[in-house]
Amino acid sequence: MRNESGFGEIMDRVLIRQLKIDTVIGIYEWEKKIHQTLLIDLDMAWDNKPAADSDDYQYALCYETVSNRLTALITEKPIELIETIAEMIATCLMDEFDVPWLKVTVMKPGAVPNVAAVGVEIERGYC
Repeated sequence: MRNESGFGEIMDRVLIRQLKIDTVIGIYEWEKKIHQTLLIDLDMAWDNKPAADSDDYQYALCYETVSNRLTALITEKPIELIETIAEMIATCLMDEFDVPWLKVTVMKPGAVPNVAAVGVEIERGYC
């Protein structure tokens, strides 16, 4: 993402930490009958300067709108893999919110005995 002069990268990011989503997730038959919690962390490249300079919400990336959209996306149908969820999130944010770069972390607490959580992390796009 270039700044207004066309030079240099904008390093601004909008962050969402531990978005908690209860959904049907897993490969085992017993998992397909229960809801489990996922924790989502997002780092999204976004030029925050227009919003900061104008103090105008229309130039901001709305955390609540993003959180609500991702919750609806992830809970609309059962999914087997957290890898699939990470890709779905990336596609949604880039296509629907025009986020040019992002890092998505999807954690599944309690999925493996003696482990706090397992997860995947992906990066997509460019700054």
